[in-house]
Amino acid sequence: MTASQNIDQAVNHLFRQASGKMVAVLVKIFGTENYALAEDVVQDALLSGLETWKFNGIPNNPEAWLFRVARNKAIDIIRRRKHQSDVDFSNPDQLPPSAEDTLEQHWQDENIKDDFLGMMFACCHPDISPENQVTFILKSLCGFSTREVARAFLTSEDTISKRLYRTKAFFRASRIRPHIPPPAQLSGRLDAVLNSLYLLFNEGYSATQHEQLIREDIIAQAIYLCQCLLDHAHTRQPRAAALMALFSFHAARIHSRLHIDGTIIPLSQQDRQQWDKNLIATGNEWLNKAAVGTALSPFHLEAAIAYEHCIAPNYAATNWKMILSYYDALLQLTKDPVILLNRSVAMLEYAGAKAALQSLEALEGHRQLNRYYLYHAVLGEIYKRMGEKEKAVACFEQARLLTAAQQEQEFLAAKIADT
Repeated sequence: MTASQNIDQAVNHLFRQASGKMVAVLVKIFGTENYALAEDVVQDALLSGLETWKFNGIPNNPEAWLFRVARNKAIDIIRRRKHQSDVDFSNPDQLPPSAEDTLEQHWQDENIKDDFLGMMFACCHPDISPENQVTFILKSLCGFSTREVARAFLTSEDTISKRLYRTKAFFRASRIRPHIPPPAQLSGRLDAVLNSLYLLFNEGYSATQHEQLIREDIIAQAIYLCQCLLDHAHTRQPRAAALMALFSFHAARIHSRLHIDGTIIPLSQQDRQQWDKNLIATGNEWLNKAAVGTALSPFHLEAAIAYEHCIAPNYAATNWKMILSYYDALLQLTKDPVILLNRSVAMLEYAGAKAALQSLEALEGHRQLNRYYLYHAVLGEIYKRMGEKEKAVACFEQARLLTAAQQEQEFLAAKIADT
């Protein structure tokens, strides 16, 4: 990676973190009914940063620079609109008439953290559907593009745009107050927040719409957001610790997944000496912390699967029987077809191609998976091991058509050539 690419990646990572924080603070100031106004201020601040830093260089504290620009723009809006109905500062949770004197308090670190978590939970209001909750968090607070969100959900950009529109309409109508919910209301809404972070990490681990397959900036963002939850007394729960364990185990492997030329190295061929032992140890610590209580979440089981991969001295020594048992337990908690697909990969290694093909039969005709390149790639690998070359090539070709990542296309092309 060139120095210029490193700088671009650092700026993108900064913008993702800063934009979510700015949205949260500005929504606290303007109210959820004025979410679009908060978005406009954030976009103006980010554009100011891009234009100014291009000539003057990145400041020593770029996040504080962006916050100051956003704060000043908010003050300008308050001055212009204080007598208009679209920004109602009569609400005691919003700014008093002496806005300029008190606005600074909203940009203190502790208040920003609380507002950020509060906005995440506002996105997960029970009157917002689960898919809209996660979509809105990814788009508004995590800096995803509409296309990235669509690929994360295996759906179309038009569907995502409609979800975003409905959620904004709900905010305009309900004027809910962003806050961290009390313990009695926390459980379901914490699940939605954790699911959004899970999708965010997945996008970084295997990017759908970027020239780089691995987006370390997005991975760092997901880990940062999860740490925010673990730093707060109310949200420091076992399932959040389990998710952090899962992130740690997967992040430990990122530097062994690609050759120098950017081509993909499958798990079976990765140099395990490159795996980050400190991150694996960190993941193990979080997994132990997640073992408190009796609740078992999908994150506990996925982290346990990742742990088995991390502790195996080599691919052949992987405990596939234990991994299959974890997948079976996962399927008791969720009917996610991707879990069934991943279980089929474990079945392929444990019991062979015929057993794996039988496992995949339950997924035949599944509309979502028919658009998912990995489904066809796995099916191609099964047919390849069964000696059915024509079927294998057809599946690999279909998988190539369904992925936009160049590295994945090249990997599949190599599979075709080797079949």
